[in-house]
Amino acid sequence: MPITLEPLPYARDALEPYISARTVELHHGKHQAGYVERANKMLEEAGLGALTLEEAVVRARTLRNQKLFENAAQAWNHAFYWKSLRPGGGGEPHGAIAELIARDFDGYAAFAGELRDAALGRFGSGWAWVVVDGSRLKITTTPNADVPLVDGVRPLLTIDVWEHAYYLDYQHQRAAYVGAVIEHLLNWDHANAELAAAN
Repeated sequence: MPITLEPLPYARDALEPYISARTVELHHGKHQAGYVERANKMLEEAGLGALTLEEAVVRARTLRNQKLFENAAQAWNHAFYWKSLRPGGGGEPHGAIAELIARDFDGYAAFAGELRDAALGRFGSGWAWVVVDGSRLKITTTPNADVPLVDGVRPLLTIDVWEHAYYLDYQHQRAAYVGAVIEHLLNWDHANAELAAAN
């Protein structure tokens, strides 16, 4: 069954003024759609067309098929990214994720600072992740298309720091984009749902 381009969980303009409808349109409708299209073609050619997207990511890594991995992982990463954001999100967390942040980071301010530093410290293209590793909440980054799930770590939230995620709205000011995502867009409900699924 072919991988599908998941629809956005909100309208294209729902993340404004922090991420513009134009950025969302290009990011979802061009970049992510391209990864989905290429991954489907490669999966079909490899006789792996019946795999789910997550299975395709893991199998491509196991087979050391780097081109398939890059496209399948980017399709997965982007679908996860849109779910990591929500209109009216960001700021102080709630629910189980808030308890882990208090325990593992000594509070939200320290957590937000570490997440910001991780996203800004990722050289070039990549991703900043909030993950649960065993019972501990951690912040990590990956380059390019890499994703923590291939290492047995469960992602809870991600921030895309490829330039196409922010350049139209912020130009070279990655810090302004990252700050806006953390303060106004992070989806704590999604993080809590992923956390519940991990237990």
